[in-house]
Amino acid sequence: MSARAAVFLAGFLAGFLAAAGALAQAAPPDPTQEAGRINARLAMEYLKRDQLDVAKEKVEKALVQNPKDANVQLSAGLVYERLRELKLAEKHFRQAMKVAPESPEVQNALGAFLCRNKQQAKGEEMFLKAAANPLYRTPFVAYTNAGVCARSAGHLEQSEQFLRQALKSQVDYAETYAQLAGVLHERGNNLQARAFVERYLAVAPPTPDMLFLGHTIETALKDTNAAAAFGERLRKEFPESEQARAVDRLEGGNPE
Repeated sequence: MSARAAVFLAGFLAGFLAAAGALAQAAPPDPTQEAGRINARLAMEYLKRDQLDVAKEKVEKALVQNPKDANVQLSAGLVYERLRELKLAEKHFRQAMKVAPESPEVQNALGAFLCRNKQQAKGEEMFLKAAANPLYRTPFVAYTNAGVCARSAGHLEQSEQFLRQALKSQVDYAETYAQLAGVLHERGNNLQARAFVERYLAVAPPTPDMLFLGHTIETALKDTNAAAAFGERLRKEFPESEQARAVDRLEGGNPE
């Protein structure tokens, strides 16, 4: 899995935190259950800070207080995944599915876990289930996730199909553009890849990854001026990045 894909799928932590409130709204107002939800949210905050011991402590409390809450089960899955206790993590992700089988957020979270842990076919299945879920207001996210998952398995044609399906649902989602640019480049279609780099940069701030991809694509197209422009942007906007150093090595004739 590419670094960008790993970061994107890991971003489900932020998505889960955003979704947690929506899932919790339907829960009955019970002090013990509410304490469990609070501990689950605290576990996520500690997880973001890499305080894994405290995150584990909080999520274990949450599981005792409110084991039938999907957010609590998802929190446990994320914590145990970070602790590399993958069997236990998957148990909790699947328990969340049992608690809320029609939740697209839960479907997405399980799909991301499966994809991150080399079960791409099962992950794609979950993403497509989420995309088809009438309760899901952002199916383009699920289609993009499916594209990332297929790409991580080396299934570039399938990845492109999923990503183009995402475009049909939402035409200005920056991550779809980024992933399509990468997939098309890997498939040797650099003219279209160039177009998606341009579309990404028109709707989102530049990143070292995207500027380096632009440089790589223009180099493949033998447009030395365009490649140099991307290299200059990297040096100016992200001078300390590994991508800027890589361009310096490449343009200096030393790819090592």
